[in-house]
Amino acid sequence: MSADPAHDIADQPARGIGAGEPSRPGGPIVKGSVEVRRSARRRRTVSAYRDGDRTIVLLPARMSAAEEQRWVTVMLEKLAAQESRRMPGDDELAARAERLSEQYLHARAVPDTVRWVTNQNSRWGSCTPAESSIRLSHRLQGMPEYVIDYVLLHELAHLLVPGHGPQFWKLLESYPRTERARGFLEGVVAADRLPNAPAPRED
Repeated sequence: MSADPAHDIADQPARGIGAGEPSRPGGPIVKGSVEVRRSARRRRTVSAYRDGDRTIVLLPARMSAAEEQRWVTVMLEKLAAQESRRMPGDDELAARAERLSEQYLHARAVPDTVRWVTNQNSRWGSCTPAESSIRLSHRLQGMPEYVIDYVLLHELAHLLVPGHGPQFWKLLESYPRTERARGFLEGVVAADRLPNAPAPRED
């Protein structure tokens, strides 16, 4: 996502965001989940994107500290608005689960409930076969749709096969983006830089 400070919301008032100190030419200052990177080659545009749990904001080097804070605020709000438009709710998640089950599992996995939860920070998703329930971590929200679909399909497959043996992985063979999605999630874990913490699991 990019914007031109000269033509896009440039006159909006600055708001406090707690995004950290202004960045210095010697390297970005990182505080919390926002990283600001300045570039002398960037003349006018401001860009922002998500990198796992972090938000990267790219600014022209000439910007003042006040402009930096204002534009970080603006871009965080833009990203949040963009993500809220594409973020599926529980009802849409259930509909996607039904579609994925029909497309890849011959409609054999039929969960009673599919919902987002905020208490799963060590795994991407979980299911309880006895209750036919599936839960996805809120950390997936805003990630590419093929990644969410993979985790959802992973949990649907667990309704049919509890463990991670050959029979389980055979169920996922027909999903063309399994390896790409797994690589994306592994990259997010690596970016967290928490070598002593357990990696999120797909259970």
